[in-house]
Amino acid sequence: MSRLRWFDRKFDRTFPVELHPEILERLRGTPGRLAERTGTLSRDVLTRRSAQGWSIQEHVGHIADLDDGIFFSRLSAYRNGEAMLPAADLTNAATDAAHHNDRSINEVLESARLARGRFIAELESLDDEIFARTSTHPRLGTPMRLVDMMFFVAEHDDHHLATITELTRASAAT
Repeated sequence: MSRLRWFDRKFDRTFPVELHPEILERLRGTPGRLAERTGTLSRDVLTRRSAQGWSIQEHVGHIADLDDGIFFSRLSAYRNGEAMLPAADLTNAATDAAHHNDRSINEVLESARLARGRFIAELESLDDEIFARTSTHPRLGTPMRLVDMMFFVAEHDDHHLATITELTRASAAT
């Protein structure tokens, strides 16, 4: 089955802001899901680049890169009441420059766990009313509440987890 490209996605922004605790739990679970998906794979499978781009290990590292980079800075924009969210680097230069394949999977997973932990801790420190604040997403050109941005991050996590699953299956078939 073909998948919808990430940049072709549209996002529901109509769900109640009061769902932020459930979305927070989904975000909290990503490092564990990454570890579960990669725990039995060989280094060769983890670091093999696909024809479409990154290796499994680079997908894991990318999640940490975005948490520490753009997602944390967007969270600050909400906290500070900024009208526009910071733009992401759509070339993903930080992930390419990080050379995630040169490290062990345990180091990359630990980076993802720590980065997500910082992101979660910051979200947990916010007053409830901030989750309803809006700021414009630069690429989508639409206002997003903080809870919408959290959903966006969770969907981004799942997009990469699905890609990891596809790459794992492809390596088993060869």
